[in-house]
Amino acid sequence: MSPDLLKSVLRELGEFGFKEEGSGEERWLRKGTCPSCGKRELYTKAEHPWVLRCGRLNNCGYEAHVKELYPGLFSDWTKRARDQAAANPAVPPNPRAAADLYMSEGRGFQLALINGWYSQDTYFDPEADNGRGAGSATVRFAVGADYWQRIIDRPERFGKKKAHFKAGSSYKGRWWQPTGMLPAEGRELWIVEGIFDAIALFHHGIPAVAALSSNNYPDKSLEDLRIAVSARGVELKLVWALDGDAAGRRFTVKHVDLARKAGWVCEAAQIPQTGRGKLDWNDLHQRGRLEAKDLEEYRYHGALLIAESASAKGLLMYRHSGGARTEFDFEFKRRLYWFRLDVEAFNRALQQLEKDDEGKHSEDELREEALKKSHVIRPIANCYPVPLYFQENKLTDESWYYFRVEFPHDAAPVKNTFSAAQLSAAAEFKKRLLGIAPGAVFTGSSQMLERMMERQLYAIKRVETVDFIGYSATHGAYVLGDVAVQGGQVHEINAEDFFDLGNKLALKSLNQSVALSINRDAQAYRADWLGLLWRCFGAKGLAALTFWFGALFAEQIRGSQKSYPFLEVVGEAGAGKSTLIEFLWKLVGRRDYEGFDPSKSSLAARARNFAQVSNLPVVLIESDRERTGDNPHVKSFDWDELKTCFNGRSVRARGMATGGNETYEPPFRGAIVISQNNEVQASDAILQRIVHLDFDRKGQTPATREAAITLESMPVEQVSGFVLRAAMREAQVLSTVAERTPVHEAHLQGLVKSTRIAKNHAQIKALADALRLVAPISEEQLAALHAQIDTMAVERQAAISADHPMVAGFWEVFEYLENFQALNHARDDDVIAVNLNHLYEVAREHGQTLPLLGDLKKVLKTSRSRLYLDSKNVNSGIRARGENVAAVLFCHRFLKPGVKPTGKH
Repeated sequence: MSPDLLKSVLRELGEFGFKEEGSGEERWLRKGTCPSCGKRELYTKAEHPWVLRCGRLNNCGYEAHVKELYPGLFSDWTKRARDQAAANPAVPPNPRAAADLYMSEGRGFQLALINGWYSQDTYFDPEADNGRGAGSATVRFAVGADYWQRIIDRPERFGKKKAHFKAGSSYKGRWWQPTGMLPAEGRELWIVEGIFDAIALFHHGIPAVAALSSNNYPDKSLEDLRIAVSARGVELKLVWALDGDAAGRRFTVKHVDLARKAGWVCEAAQIPQTGRGKLDWNDLHQRGRLEAKDLEEYRYHGALLIAESASAKGLLMYRHSGGARTEFDFEFKRRLYWFRLDVEAFNRALQQLEKDDEGKHSEDELREEALKKSHVIRPIANCYPVPLYFQENKLTDESWYYFRVEFPHDAAPVKNTFSAAQLSAAAEFKKRLLGIAPGAVFTGSSQMLERMMERQLYAIKRVETVDFIGYSATHGAYVLGDVAVQGGQVHEINAEDFFDLGNKLALKSLNQSVALSINRDAQAYRADWLGLLWRCFGAKGLAALTFWFGALFAEQIRGSQKSYPFLEVVGEAGAGKSTLIEFLWKLVGRRDYEGFDPSKSSLAARARNFAQVSNLPVVLIESDRERTGDNPHVKSFDWDELKTCFNGRSVRARGMATGGNETYEPPFRGAIVISQNNEVQASDAILQRIVHLDFDRKGQTPATREAAITLESMPVEQVSGFVLRAAMREAQVLSTVAERTPVHEAHLQGLVKSTRIAKNHAQIKALADALRLVAPISEEQLAALHAQIDTMAVERQAAISADHPMVAGFWEVFEYLENFQALNHARDDDVIAVNLNHLYEVAREHGQTLPLLGDLKKVLKTSRSRLYLDSKNVNSGIRARGENVAAVLFCHRFLKPGVKPTGKH
């Protein structure tokens, strides 16, 4: 390890709290905190801290390479080479300095052994780095007349192109072999997948060639090898050592079968995959796990893979255990079998063979023959169920084991969960298996199941879960269907249905209600949708887009600024509200969806809708029904339910099914959008939390109609990349919002009185500035957008300063009826005292309509044109003037317009 890298690695390793022991070459870093078991048993070499290991081999066995723990130190080799050259100007320039560093420190190879095998070159991809274009140095190997190369500078920018062949080249039927190596000269030849794997084995004296991909059967190279072997008159064994993933295992079996039919003697070697990440031969070389005893283990696993019968595989496993296991389960060709050795039958068979043999065979040969006669292989399932990992929801105290069930026929594997109870009894296991996997039958006993689970569930991988879709603040990651984003990096879901985010973090979402279809292909992304949105909806459309964009960061914004506003989109029918919202949903990968109607939902259903997303909008539609005397049974939605959403607090609490008094109160993690024809009628507390957009049909033209049709028909695959672009720029967006919000808030304080309204709209203006990081907004569009948000703030201030429409209508009716009959029971000339029952009686007599009494009472105290004082019994002034009313009536008291409150009132 070079001095500069060693210095950087030791600085990073400080997080484990190592203590230095020994001296010279025997200096060790010990007593570090193991990230797996938490014990102070982690250790590594002080001078060459390549691999960290936990000393608790049987109970933990944690092992990690430093390049997995700190990938940033091993990602930009050109920069490393440049820095080293600057620090040592006397050293002559090396044209392949970056490649040499990569091969020695990134791959652990001795440069003297592989001198001349590779060159350093360059590669540029205009589509890399999300369409911005990127270049890199490469390590290039000749493959026939063409080449294969590995990108070595921040390869994550290039997606799946981090290693590739020359365009148009073909290696079918051929392999790559180390320069100067003659495969026919050895007794065996290992065939691996990758070039680095072959080089790694070469460092340990193992002749190896690289097939370059698992599905490439090198028949042409094998034919050349046959000719060379025949000329030497020796027998050469092929050892197929492809990767240990599903493809590598499948093609190992296939290639061994083809090679044996062609007359080759074949074996196999396999790296057992522990669930802590895929390991290849280069990884084992860097971990020091290619010693003789290790290779024997890999050959054993290879023999299991290519065993010709269930009996042969069972016997292999029995011998490998040294006779310690006389009963066990095993898989063969995706069926589950049970092996049992009848010890008494074995002893009888051995005695009989010894009696009949007359010394012709060795004792080992006799024991082997007795073993074949005394073991029993029993099929116990017509499928292969295998536990993948343990998952739990800590908030609800629920847990499951996630299984994959494979079939011997062509049906795709099934993946689903088993509870602890279903793994504890054969009958329950059988029912669950048959319920999730069509035709899968388990015929084993509870004792067999117990033995199976004891072995398979020991030290099983743990996967953390979230019960929503979107952003997890705990993990700092966006979980968006089959793609996740953390720290600006995009991660695809793996074959086991979870995200491996590095640093020992495995994460998945349990939510199945919200389906997102996000296209990760940058070339498929259409940026012209912004122009269509501008043409169709103008600055108001951009304002809605800005709020939607901000919803993708609502959790972080509430974390630093304590709140995130609601968006209200209202307007007449046909104004385009549904078109706008459905298109905005497409930007985050949700197709054919607008929102849900809270008036038609139960309290529990509403709570689940609010809790199932994070950093995504929750859209409430068509909630503007009002109960009247003609429609008294219309179900209305109480907007005050949303108050806690403003600060991200729980919408609803429910009791847990435990013996204690625990409750489950999931916080609100999304952003509220309200879309309806009429404005929200609610308390000041709700109205001040809203940024309001009003759409109409005045500006609609054939051009806007054409733009709207294009937006409606645009496939979600062409625009859903927007959410990835936003999530990948999380740090820059939040920095912009934090910097610009106070500036805009100071400006808005000069326009409106309410500090809450100023803050809400300042956040949206700051997000408008940040939106330019993701969408190509012009200066003209940005200026119009800022002006629109200023107008929205001023209009919102006016809206909360006016009476509630129900209250305004009430006073209109009151003033009208006062022309016919006295309704003010107050004796004070500055006060209005209204008995509502009296008023409603008079209103009916004169054909006037008022809201339902209960609904009116909820908002009457918010009256501003006539300031509400109190509600109490009043000695009626109307009775004093001789009218036929009760002497004392319960009245709501208000100040007359223009009268200021004083102590006498």
